[in-house]
This record gives sequence, structure tokens and C-alpha cells, in this order.
Amino acid sequence: LSTHYNLANNPDILLSRAEALYTQCRFHEALELTSAILSSPDSGAALTGSSNSSNQVQNLGHSPSVYPLHLACLYETGSTNALFLLAHTLADNAPDESYTYLAIGTYYLSVAKIAEARRFFSKASLLDPHSAPAWIGFAHTFAAEGEHDQAIAAYSTAARLFQGSHLPQLFLGMQHLALNNMSLAHEYLCAAYAMSSGSPSGSLAAIPSTRDGGLPPLGGDPLVLNELGVVLYHQNNLEAAADLFRQALALAASLQCDPAAWVATRANLGHALRRMNRFEEALAEFDECVRISSGGSASGY
Repeated sequence: LSTHYNLANNPDILLSRAEALYTQCRFHEALELTSAILSSPDSGAALTGSSNSSNQVQNLGHSPSVYPLHLACLYETGSTNALFLLAHTLADNAPDESYTYLAIGTYYLSVAKIAEARRFFSKASLLDPHSAPAWIGFAHTFAAEGEHDQAIAAYSTAARLFQGSHLPQLFLGMQHLALNNMSLAHEYLCAAYAMSSGSPSGSLAAIPSTRDGGLPPLGGDPLVLNELGVVLYHQNNLEAAADLFRQALALAASLQCDPAAWVATRANLGHALRRMNRFEEALAEFDECVRISSGGSASGY
């Protein structure tokens, strides 16, 4: 599409590339693409025109699907000033749109004003009940305050409304892990793995436990594998936990993820090896954590 049909600058293709970069934790590169989409003259970025609200929304000229990813990139890169400016711009020009309140909620979440963020995420979900980012953000506000039961209720609603996404299942598993409900955490995380990798629903056999291949045969989300490894670690199943940590790191590397985003997983692997008395291997993993965290990663994250 980019070369044969000269669509390299098409906003839809740029958005797809940005989504791929975001899943690889390459947030700065993804932000460059989403910013290019929003500033493109072809998509009518100029905020001019009349006092008519519908005309002003039309003059924004961007697909609503651009904003959740752009907001997520701004949040991950700590661009609170840009979030503040964008939220004000949208509030002035698109006051009736769900993504406007999503932007305001994201800004308040970035400055740790959780109650205000919850209020605006709730408003966004009321304006657009089918907005998955609004529901996930709403649930995140409870998780940020340690309100695990309310977070579980909100994530459960998101899981019911958005059955094609593995993220609500992943977050439910993480909440149960925080509550030390290991069996429930394992169940939700296995469901998240099945959804993210495309394996049959409820098929626990799809999660490999061998080291020879290095990668899960069906791919999936490395974060799910990491969380499953944490569950097994707490259940003293250290060998299987170390295998899952290795597979998470190998999968992240195959997806060209930024190494700095997976330092915690590497540290988890080091702790599992340490508890198995494999001290030399554990020391090598911890050394790698220090090297990456101190700015030695190739990507300069």
C-alpha cells in the first residue's frame, strides 16, 4: 500500500503503524506518527470556522480513532503539557465528543488527580458506551487507588462489553494477583493469553513450558506471559516461572520492543534463578537490568 499505491502518508496506514509501535513499547516513535496525523493539512487540522458546534467538530477533521492512541502515547511519554493543551483544544472545539472527556481524564490521571480523572472517564463512557479506552481508564482509576474490588467490577464490565480484547482479562488477572487470589489470577491470565495468541479459549495447553523453541508457538502479549510467570513464582513453581519469563523476553525481542520496557521481567527472571540457587545466571540477569536501566540500551529509551 505504501509503495505500490503511494499511500505512505495515508492517515489510516500511519495509524496502523503507530498502533504497532505502541504495542512494541516504542512510545516516542508512535507519538511522532500520531502527531503527524493530527498536524497533517490533508486531515484538516486547522481549527477555524464558525460558531456552529457541529461545524467546529467537522473542522477538527480527524477520525475519533486517532485520539485514544495519541492520548496513550502522550501519557506514556510523560507529556503532561501537551495533554493539557490538547484537552483544552478539544474542550473548546468538540465539547460533545467522548474523546474530549477521555483527553481530560487522561490528563488528570497523568498528574495523579485520580478522583477528577474518574469523573471524566465516567463522562466519556456515558457519551459513548462502546468506548473501550474510557471504560479501561475508568477501571484504572480504581486500581491506582488500590480499590481492588471496584476495579475488578469495572474491568469485568469492560470484559463483558469488549469481548474481542484480551486487556480486560489481563487487568482482572493482575487485580486478583494483587489480592493474592492465585487460582483466579491464573484463570484470567490464561484466558488473556488464549485471546492474545489466538489459541482455543480455555486451552491451558497453549501456554508452553519448554525452553527449546524459545518462543510461544502462537505469540501473544509478553505482558501476559510475565504475569503468568509471577503467579507461578508465588506458587513456588520456579522452573516454570523462569521459562515463562524467558519466553516473555524472547517474544518482546522478536516484536522489537524497547528493552527498557521489560527490565522488570528480566528482574523477575533473576529472582526466580536466585531462588533456584542458580546464582551465576541470576547475577547475569541483574547485571543486564542495571546496564539497560542506566541508559545502555541500544534504543536509548
